[in-house]
Amino acid sequence: MASVYKSISKTISKDIKDDDGIKRNKQRVLVLTSRGVTYRHRHLLKDVVAMLPHSRKDAKLDTKSKLYHLNEIADLYNCNNVLFFEARKRQDLYMWMSKAPNGPCIKLHVQNLHTMEELNFTGNALKGSRPILSFDAAFDQTPAMTLIKEVLLHIFGVPKGARKSKPFVDHVLSFTIADGKIWFRNYQISEAEPTKKVDDDIEKSMSLKSKKPTEQTELSLVEIGPRFVMTPIIILEGSFGGPVIYENKEFVSPNAVRTDLRNRRAQKYNSRTEEQQRLEIKRKELGLEVGKAKGELDESVLFA
Repeated sequence: MASVYKSISKTISKDIKDDDGIKRNKQRVLVLTSRGVTYRHRHLLKDVVAMLPHSRKDAKLDTKSKLYHLNEIADLYNCNNVLFFEARKRQDLYMWMSKAPNGPCIKLHVQNLHTMEELNFTGNALKGSRPILSFDAAFDQTPAMTLIKEVLLHIFGVPKGARKSKPFVDHVLSFTIADGKIWFRNYQISEAEPTKKVDDDIEKSMSLKSKKPTEQTELSLVEIGPRFVMTPIIILEGSFGGPVIYENKEFVSPNAVRTDLRNRRAQKYNSRTEEQQRLEIKRKELGLEVGKAKGELDESVLFA
């Protein structure tokens, strides 16, 4: 029993620390989609994979009901995070974020999707660079949002020394909560030299000094995309399974919204036809159609 404990402790210590004794944040993300995605969903997947140098892209998943197979696929590719895009009816997009193989798992509805090709922003970022993650203070107010923040940190936070990553930090990933939704934005860190507007007297005084003035660059954020909005739906205790530990009661599925719109249009049509029939009956009762010229297809002529 002691030998088994020693072997397990050695493997755990190797996973946490490298040979030099420094702790490493080893995170790898498996990114894939389901069948039935549109071209915009494919472009979003391409943008996300470009932002995550520690990700591993896989082929489309054939099933939409047996999502627990993703744990086995993640184990084959040595990934401990799964980012799965599920398309429904070729228009609705859902995002699954899971910590394989033990969980938790978060399901979100993606709306207001705009890819980098659609936006055509002037900013640009180095491919493979590490981002700075910026979270809203509202993430720390509820336990559910705190858990979502931690999962987002593991998936979108590129660890130092990750595969295909570069030792540069030149963009910011912003996660903001508004109206019960998570708004995702990607900004480039732009550096520019400050504009020098100095009077003649100040220039003379600076020239007399022996020390050179410190030059500071002006930092600004330029959006590069993509951008989308995520609505949390449920949080499962396990990875693509297990009991529900959080459910968003305010979420309304897009199918219910479309059904409500169809029912409203049908109700307007039915009320309009009923009103026309009521007016025709009222005209007949009042005899307003007596002076009308009767045609050959009129009911009083055909059934006389």
